[in-house]
Amino acid sequence: MENEKSKGQLLQDELLINNKNGWDLISDDEAARADAFCEEYKAFLNACKTERETVDYTVEMLEKAGYTPFDRNQNYSAGDKVYINNRGKALLFATIGTQPIEKGVRIMASHIDSPKLDLKPRPLYEEAQLALFKTHYYGGIKRYQWGTIPLALHGVVVKRDGTMVKVNIGEAESDPVFCITDLLPHLGKEQMARTLQDGLKGEELNVLVGSRMFKDDKASERVKLYIISLLKEKYDISEPDFLSAELMLVPAFQTKDLGFDRSMIGGYGHDDRICAYTSLRAAMDVTSPAYTTVTVLADKEETGSDGNTGMQSRVLEYFIADLAEQQGIPGRVVLSNSKCLSADVAAAYDPTFSDVSEKRNSAYLNYGVAVMKYTGSGGKYSTNEATAEFMAYVRNILDEKNVLWQTCELGKVDAGGGGTVAKYISKLNVDVVDIGVAVLSMHSPFEVVSKLDTYMTYRAFYEFAAAK
Repeated sequence: MENEKSKGQLLQDELLINNKNGWDLISDDEAARADAFCEEYKAFLNACKTERETVDYTVEMLEKAGYTPFDRNQNYSAGDKVYINNRGKALLFATIGTQPIEKGVRIMASHIDSPKLDLKPRPLYEEAQLALFKTHYYGGIKRYQWGTIPLALHGVVVKRDGTMVKVNIGEAESDPVFCITDLLPHLGKEQMARTLQDGLKGEELNVLVGSRMFKDDKASERVKLYIISLLKEKYDISEPDFLSAELMLVPAFQTKDLGFDRSMIGGYGHDDRICAYTSLRAAMDVTSPAYTTVTVLADKEETGSDGNTGMQSRVLEYFIADLAEQQGIPGRVVLSNSKCLSADVAAAYDPTFSDVSEKRNSAYLNYGVAVMKYTGSGGKYSTNEATAEFMAYVRNILDEKNVLWQTCELGKVDAGGGGTVAKYISKLNVDVVDIGVAVLSMHSPFEVVSKLDTYMTYRAFYEFAAAK
């Protein structure tokens, strides 16, 4: 009798939202599956610290799974798998469904760029017999977080003859690393009187890269010369080659389990490669979808989604049009009947900084995948907002398949805000809603996510892609 629920408790179960911590809801077997999935995700995140590295890694995964480059002149049938590599920095791939394409496709769209420090076109200089790189930070960062941490140099250099040289220094155990220096407290009185925003200013994000001098008394800037001579020896590049390069500094440390219980993952680039990985894995695992699945890994989201590799380019629209043309259907008809999960991370509730969150409408670690009906800022400016009908569609899928999920906003109404790629896809007359993993310390060099939430996000994408 003690275990019987009262009438009020039964009504609560029936009528109220009863979000619970996921560890109270999942079985030991499912927890083990979540842990195993996250081991593979950690390997992905360690290998993919730039857009180009993510595309290269993903293309290798796709080709092993039977995907081939898309040919607009070829007719595709149900089960066929194709991909488009957009300039090595963005990617689309699709599995052709059994339903006619005029009924729409199922789109999962994430971004694979993360905040970082890009090198300026003329980065290398010498001052006080030290060699340094000038940087220009990319995306929204707290600049002070990037000082005095180990940094690795990643990217490509394209030489005048078109030869591409890949650079990756700082990741191997035997590699050197780089860093941004900071003032000692004893001499930092004026600096510490600055606002936190200006603790390190943009032009102070100078990266220390060397101090040994080239042995030639007649040469000038001998430390800089020694660095260039090393680059020439290892990569066959000279200073003018920086003018046609994409080089960036990223945190040199590896992704790690976090906490005594290993329930979380700490690392660089969860925003938004965690949604990229969970959506691509889901799309690959749904081998015979009813509706054609289209997965987008876009560039440039952190700076506005501009450019020909960003979500504001028309590459997705052109791809859908090419698929539709094969069946004699206008691309706009396909898009108007399509549905999309805009895959981007959410801000997790942080008890240390709780004043910026509204508790009833915040995402919490371990409560499952976060669904955001809208993003934007203030009075819902600069956002897509999912319709009630599409929210009901997504709710039904997640509930029927026992996927743990929660709803959230991005902090208090007047606290700030942000956007995703959803608004660019919705311009194509597609139904779109944002879903993703809740993240602590977002946009920092070391972000934190829950393993349970990561796995539930994969499951959400899988069930969406597999829905009949």
